[in-house]
Amino acid sequence: MKKLFLSVFATLSFLANAQEAPAVDSTKHWSIVGQNTLMLNQAAFSNWVAGGANNIGWIAGTNYNMTYEKDKDLWENIVVLGYGESNTKGVGTRKTQDIINLSTNYGRKIAKSWYASAGASLLTQFAPGYDYAGTSPIISTGSNGGFKKTSSFMAPGYVNLGAGFTYRPNENFTATLRPANARWTFVMDKDLQFAGNYGLKNNGDSSLFQFGFLGTAMYKMKIMENVTLLNTASVFSNYLDHPERLVLGYGGVLNMKINKYVSSVVTVDVLYDHNQIQKTQFKQTLGVGFAYNIDNGVKRSDNKNNQTWK
Repeated sequence: MKKLFLSVFATLSFLANAQEAPAVDSTKHWSIVGQNTLMLNQAAFSNWVAGGANNIGWIAGTNYNMTYEKDKDLWENIVVLGYGESNTKGVGTRKTQDIINLSTNYGRKIAKSWYASAGASLLTQFAPGYDYAGTSPIISTGSNGGFKKTSSFMAPGYVNLGAGFTYRPNENFTATLRPANARWTFVMDKDLQFAGNYGLKNNGDSSLFQFGFLGTAMYKMKIMENVTLLNTASVFSNYLDHPERLVLGYGGVLNMKINKYVSSVVTVDVLYDHNQIQKTQFKQTLGVGFAYNIDNGVKRSDNKNNQTWK
């Protein structure tokens, strides 16, 4: 899976470079904004009385927003891929970042800033995950040095398909409300197909179907010169079973641009899903490294003050 991620990362980088050429007529209605990053961290100790363990880590990621707009048509596509590892002496290699997030949404304008829309999304990861802290309630026969496996590719995998309305007053804010949304949870790893895991009803089940309301929002803001924050949030309620048990998610990406090719990036992810674990999940990363930004195509607004990755 790591090789697959690196191949996809290289392909998107190549396509990004290709976008530097003047746009032809067939693509003049496309706006492509994206960022490729490679973050590195390292520490070394020798006869250091205070102690410490040698370690080295990396996180590679790509984040693209590709939007087509012409007349009353609005088609938005988002690609978020990320993978990272850290190797610590005496502990070994453990992953620190792992995400595959793909989404598409088509809208037809019905009023000022409002679109009737329909879309789909996929959320999963590249590689197996393990509970190194020994606190996971998920029991599995899979192991990595004796640690319990908690996840893997398409285990879980979340697929959403629905219709509703999209509100987009400008390029920095988008909210989508889908009162009719089908949500499938896939658990394709047999080690994790136990009753109760990810909401599966029976031992050996590989999927769970839900139908309900899905709301998503994205807000990009400029905090100061060369410092931007991308906020994303989502909420899902299952009409078919315990609609009060909301699935809540928030993601924040703080980008501090040092120069054209070097940036510092802080990410925060918060999730609550009753079917996974009845506690709030939290993840935070910090890295300094190389970033290649793309900002090509037409814009809905002449106001450039709040573009995320410019």
